[in-house]
Amino acid sequence: MNSLIRGAQIAPFLEQLGGGWKVINGHHLEKEFTFSNFAEALAFVNQIGAIAEEQGHHPDILLAWGRVKITLFTHKINGLTESDFILAAKLDG
Repeated sequence: MNSLIRGAQIAPFLEQLGGGWKVINGHHLEKEFTFSNFAEALAFVNQIGAIAEEQGHHPDILLAWGRVKITLFTHKINGLTESDFILAAKLDG
């Protein structure tokens, strides 16, 4: 099982991600993606859903016109693990 990542342990993982990811209160990752319309944002959400299901690791997703906000943390331990950063990298891909 993944161990909780906190404090100074977070920076090396965050540096490996593409731009735009933020660690909020040492608890979760967030990133907002922008699109030119609702249909593009929805298509992206569907892609995220497929990746998340494949990984068995499910982010919180906010879908709005032209934007998608992703919040990632491991619900089971209520914090960040290596799996969160791995999924974030896959979502950037």
